[in-house]
Amino acid sequence: MSGRGRMDSPFNPEFLAGVLYTICEIPLSRTSGRAGSRKSRLFEVPRFFFVLHFRRMAKFLEIMIWLGASAVAFGQSVARPDVPDKIQAPAGQQIVLLAHASGSQIYVCQPGTDGKLAWNLKAPDAELHDQHGAVIGHHSGGPTWKNNDGSVVTGKAAASVGSPDPNSIPWLLVFATAHSGEGVLTHVATIQRINTRGGMPPAAGDCNAQERNSDRKSEYSADYYFYAPAPVH
Repeated sequence: MSGRGRMDSPFNPEFLAGVLYTICEIPLSRTSGRAGSRKSRLFEVPRFFFVLHFRRMAKFLEIMIWLGASAVAFGQSVARPDVPDKIQAPAGQQIVLLAHASGSQIYVCQPGTDGKLAWNLKAPDAELHDQHGAVIGHHSGGPTWKNNDGSVVTGKAAASVGSPDPNSIPWLLVFATAHSGEGVLTHVATIQRINTRGGMPPAAGDCNAQERNSDRKSEYSADYYFYAPAPVH
């Protein structure tokens, strides 16, 4: 029990550092003779610096374990959404993040494959919010999702179904193609875009010679479910 009445635990950095420092001192204390004394001084590490360095390592370990436990708990508390089979996430994956996006779908007026001018999707530009409304990341072209913890996932659409709202963009199933950074999105394999509102391209007639190569923003919102492989027990 510490001076403040808190019991020493495996995650108390000072407690762990003290134990490990004591263990490391045992071989040195058993060394005898002048040569042994010089060896002891040579490898001796001041306790202050040892504890300081170990505190950082222990704190990092504590954070990583907390993140892992939080991801498992989140996956258990958020149920899979009711969606058409075509955009169901694969079996054996669990939800690690649910984010609500609000922003814009950006369209550019350019010639299509048939040579005629048409509105083509350029990129999304949206903030990602948690279930309490706090901003936790950003969604941009790629398509790419970046969390505030530094983790990033990029994907490619694998399937789509029309939104129940005819004036909203489709629901999507996206498979991850690349990752960077370390965090909640590091192991994401599948993303669903559902509950879309808005985001449709401007009227076809608005894309003409005068508007060629111009951008238009269409406000939208959607829910994104991020899935990662479930732990094997």
